Amino acid sequence: MQLDEALRARISVRAYTDQPVPEQLVRDILDVARWAPSGGNVQPWKVIAVAGAERDAVIALAKEYARPREEKNQFPPYPAPLWEPYRTRRFSNGEDLYASVEIPRDNKLGRLMQFARNFEFFGAPVGLFFIMDRRMGHTQWSHLGMFMQSIALAAVERGLSTCMQEAWGMVREPLAQHFALPPEEMIINGMALGYADAGAPINAMRRERAPVDEIATFKGF
Repeated sequence: MQLDEALRARISVRAYTDQPVPEQLVRDILDVARWAPSGGNVQPWKVIAVAGAERDAVIALAKEYARPREEKNQFPPYPAPLWEPYRTRRFSNGEDLYASVEIPRDNKLGRLMQFARNFEFFGAPVGLFFIMDRRMGHTQWSHLGMFMQSIALAAVERGLSTCMQEAWGMVREPLAQHFALPPEEMIINGMALGYADAGAPINAMRRERAPVDEIATFKGF
C-alpha cells in the first residue's frame, strides 16, 4: 500500500471483530512508528499496550470511574466555546456518526451509551495508552501526535484499524494509579487497535476534509 492510499484509507473505526492481534504484530507496528519525527530526537512518548485480562481490567476501571457529565478533563480536547468553522465541523461529524447508528439527537441515553463504547475500545482486542512526562511542553504533545499517526498508518498497511481516543483522559488519574505510574508521568490518551468489523454501519461513515485552498496560502510561487 502506498502512503497516499494509507492516508486516505485511515479512518476512526468504532466497531471491531473479536479476532485477536498477536503481540508480535503490535510490536512490529510500534517498531515502525518509533521513527516518527521528534524535535531534538527527544522521543517524549511511552506506550502501554493492553490485551486479554489486562484490557478487561481497564475497561472495568473505566466503568467505575468514567462520568461524562460529572468529571472534568484536566486537558479538555476542545476549547470552550469552540468557534467557527471548527464548531460546525465538529457538530457535523458528531451528527453523521450518530446518524450512522440511527441514534437521533433526542435520544440522549442512546448517545451516552454509544459514547461509553470508548471505554470498551469499541470492541477492539488491543488498547494502547500514550504516556508523557508532565514537564513536557506543547511542542512535545505535537510530537506525540505524529507518533500516534505513524502507528495508525502502520496499522492500515497491515490490515488493521485504529481509533484515537481522547475520552480516556476522563479517567487519567485512576489509570495512572492502576498502572503504578510515577507522579511525573501522565496518560495523554488512548487508541483502539484491531480488525474492523466491515459490516458495522458506523464504520461506513466517511468524514469530510476542508479543501487545500481553504487551509493553505501559497506565496512566492
